[in-house]
Amino acid sequence: MAAQKFFYATGRRKTSAARVFLKPGSGKLTINGKPADNYLSKPTSKMVIVQPFSIVSQQGKFDAYITVAGGGESGQAGAIRHGISRALVAFDEANRGALKKAGFLTRDPRMVERKKYGKAGARRRFQYSKR
Repeated sequence: MAAQKFFYATGRRKTSAARVFLKPGSGKLTINGKPADNYLSKPTSKMVIVQPFSIVSQQGKFDAYITVAGGGESGQAGAIRHGISRALVAFDEANRGALKKAGFLTRDPRMVERKKYGKAGARRRFQYSKR
């Protein structure tokens, strides 16, 4: 354990990027200046962001100040989870094994494929016309 005031990490998923600052405290989560319950509307998103704390049995022991940008709600929630996981490893390297086993330290690389010229979408061709 380091003698720092806070632990910082960046999390990413799809086109979202989250900056996570963890500080020992009472378990308050603030995302872009709002409480996490107000910022995230889906219950699954709220569940996803607290998973790393429950994996390492640290619920309610950290205050998290998070800034997130880009993408939609599920991408942002995934980015936050990735960032929190990396910050927990910065807090204590012993957390790494459990978080890695759960797959929270791996960045989800799936992104929307770009549209190519001569195509209707990323891969779909234009409709064939016989006449």
